[in-house]
Amino acid sequence: MVQLIVGKKGKGKTKVLLDKVNGAIKEANGSIVYLDKSTKHMYELNNKVRLIDVSHYPIHNSDEFVGFICGILSQDHDLEEVYLDSFLKVSKLEGMDITPALAKIQEIGEAFKITFIISISLDKEEIPADFQNCIAVAL
Repeated sequence: MVQLIVGKKGKGKTKVLLDKVNGAIKEANGSIVYLDKSTKHMYELNNKVRLIDVSHYPIHNSDEFVGFICGILSQDHDLEEVYLDSFLKVSKLEGMDITPALAKIQEIGEAFKITFIISISLDKEEIPADFQNCIAVAL
């Protein structure tokens, strides 16, 4: 399953994402991963959440990013949720069509029963029609 938190840069998407992850960890039976472009929010996350700074890895396009996610999933069979902050930047999709990458992530989520909560710096109207029903929060 994919849930989207959308809105232009500076609208407060990261705060919503951090509140969601910190709330989810209290009820989680498995593990939760938070992917970001830096470790800036490390101290705002519950210490049970695994923070991964994607900028440390040689990811050059969205296919490599999806492969990176699959690598995380293959190492943690108890994974329940994956939070993706700064999605366009970490997935190398700035200025590109996000539909194929979101479709792959949605497919992975359904196959492995994992929820992906994704922060995207786009307005609701800019989200592809196929994913309009995935918008959980529009800022």
